[in-house]
Amino acid sequence: MQAIASLPKQCNHKDKLLNYLLKTILDGNAIFTEFKGALTEQFVIQQLLLNEDNDIYYWTNDNSTAEVDFVIQNEEEIIPIEVKSGTNVKSVSFKFFCEKYKPTKAIRTSLADYNQEEWMTNLPLYAINSI
Repeated sequence: MQAIASLPKQCNHKDKLLNYLLKTILDGNAIFTEFKGALTEQFVIQQLLLNEDNDIYYWTNDNSTAEVDFVIQNEEEIIPIEVKSGTNVKSVSFKFFCEKYKPTKAIRTSLADYNQEEWMTNLPLYAINSI
């Protein structure tokens, strides 16, 4: 299985600018408040579609009380991806999916900084195309 690439120790200026613009648009502009989740998910799927090897799915449990925004399959690897449009990154459904299916890699992408936890990795939105 392919391991997730490490983020460079220093992000280039273009990545910093993109993250600043995302934060400004999503957090600082009232017109985007209602639609920021949908816009962020659209941005992420556009980035995922750049890799033609990805099969992109959506997951919900049997009684539709839990969901994961994207589940991608690339060869033998299945990776759940939770998309958050801000810095509040809590997701009961994502944690439920990961505890139930125990994927080897799980990604949450948000405006928060890179963070490696025991059970998942938080990637800043600008880095989502690195998976």
